[in-house]
Amino acid sequence: MSPAPRWWRLEMEAPPELEESLLWKLPSLGIRRVAIQFSPEQPSSHQLVAWLPEADWPEPERRRLAEVLERLTEPFAMVLPPLVWQLQDEEDWSLSWKRHWQPDPVGERLLILPAWLEPPQEHAGRDLIRIDPGSAFGTGSHPTTRLCLEALERLAPIDQRVADLGCGSGILGLGALRLGARCVAAADTDPLAVRATGSNGELNGYPVVSGGPLQVVEGSAQELAGLLAEDGPADLLLCNILAPVIAELAGHFHTLLAPGGVGLLSGLLVDQAEELCRQLAAHGWSADLVASQGVWGLVQIQWCRAVIPGDVA
Repeated sequence: MSPAPRWWRLEMEAPPELEESLLWKLPSLGIRRVAIQFSPEQPSSHQLVAWLPEADWPEPERRRLAEVLERLTEPFAMVLPPLVWQLQDEEDWSLSWKRHWQPDPVGERLLILPAWLEPPQEHAGRDLIRIDPGSAFGTGSHPTTRLCLEALERLAPIDQRVADLGCGSGILGLGALRLGARCVAAADTDPLAVRATGSNGELNGYPVVSGGPLQVVEGSAQELAGLLAEDGPADLLLCNILAPVIAELAGHFHTLLAPGGVGLLSGLLVDQAEELCRQLAAHGWSADLVASQGVWGLVQIQWCRAVIPGDVA
């Protein structure tokens, strides 16, 4: 009889600067059993936990993984926190992982609720966003997600059409729908994110069906513009992606956001905001840093002049 498989449990501190990059990189390396431990009472303290089959991750592979993760720190001029490895017997890792998640209030109205929990009485009356964090595509714990959700609440997108570029888990679009948006068109280049958005939409009563309030497509700005084509650009654009990617996509925003509309852009560091706003202005957008949490910022954009293709300063 073969011995039961064992697992490496990997733990490391997840600094705010690295959290999004880690949650993107680990699944791309085949590591999908990932969680971020946090407590709403201590929002600045996050711990990454991952489970890796012992047979697939001998010492040389674990050393190479550390080297790959170290490269993620270069844009932030920081050192990778220590990786702590513990060998464990076979366990129901999913149940262990689920213990890390708690109901998480955001702003005055929203409650992010892991799919398997019931809403606690102390948060009765909040609008629920049910999320299955299994795909690690955005659970609301990251400051950039919270900045966007809090800004959505302030804007109150009642009866608005919303475009979500780089939708991840779909949490921002679902937040917009809970706050009164008429419909959300979403896109992501990762097919797993598209699937996660669809699954989370169904959890919240917004299945992705023809004519439904939630639509999602695999792709980037061009594909999202195609999804919006029938009724034209949206009233509100959401884009929670890293700053260099926002800069690359800025030339497409006029196909996604109508004149008079508002865009909420996050995923950027506060010290990247000035340069990003300059780049956005070159594409015809009035852009301002309007909120921040720790090192992360939120930029709001509005149309300020006609965009002429190729007219980039």
